[in-house]
Order: sequence, then structure tokens, then C-alpha cells
Amino acid sequence: MKIKSFIFFVLIVFSTASYSQNVKLLNIDQLNERIKNGKDSTYVVNFWATWCAPCIKELPHFEKLNSDYKSEKLAVLLVSLDFKSKLTSNVIPFVKRKNLKNEVFLLNESSPQEFIDRIDPSWSGSIPATLFIKGDKRKFVESEFTYEQLLTEYKKL
Repeated sequence: MKIKSFIFFVLIVFSTASYSQNVKLLNIDQLNERIKNGKDSTYVVNFWATWCAPCIKELPHFEKLNSDYKSEKLAVLLVSLDFKSKLTSNVIPFVKRKNLKNEVFLLNESSPQEFIDRIDPSWSGSIPATLFIKGDKRKFVESEFTYEQLLTEYKKL
């Protein structure tokens, strides 16, 4: 009987682990490559951090957008600007606790001003900030969204 209980426990642990979100390190070149070679036609890239209250407040809107428009070849990428050293202590537990389903990355760049300019030259560096990309169209918005505002920007592309 103990062996059956142990096997059941192992199966539960592994099945739960397989569903948990994986947060990957990503630099700007890799992000650009992901977008360029991706199979999705529209990208919504949100820059956020675990310590940013407005970012946390709007994260469910990005989850809903991806869920509601999955059939439209939409990819919502959540790019955390937390320090790399906070990946295992803050970011991964946060993503797990919030049950985020979108792809989540931690930006692996050392020079903020360099990556900020490469994302969008108009970006002051404040977050939340979101980049919308569809084909050759790009729009950068540096503010917090309600779901209605996010949906409006997405549909403008």
C-alpha cells in the first residue's frame, strides 16, 4: 500500500511541476529574434516588475487579452525588469502565485539605458510599458492599462 501511495505522490508532484510557468532569461537580441521568427502575427510585449504596483494591477488584463484573442495568433510576452539576482527568490514565486499563463521572461541586460533605447527611443524608462507589434507596425505605450484601453490599443494595429 505504501508503494501505491508513493507512486501517487510522485505523479502528483511531477504533473503539478509540468504545469508551472517557466521564466526564462532573455536579452534584447533574443527578444527581437523571438518576435522576428515567431509564428504569431501580433505581439504585445509588456515590461513590468514584481515591485511595481501598477504593473501588478494590469497583469490580469494581459492574461485576459491573450485568452480572449488566442485564435488571432496573438503572443503576449511579459518581460520582467527585476534584477537577475531576484529570478528564483522573487520572479518565479510571483509568477507561480499569480498563475500567469503568458510567456514570462526576465530581461538579462546590464545597461538599462542601452536596452531602453533599443526598445523605443521615446521610452523614459518608467514601467509599466508595452510594445505592440504587428508586421512592420510598432506602437509603444508608457502607461498602465485598463482592459478596455489595452483592447483598444491591440485592435488599432
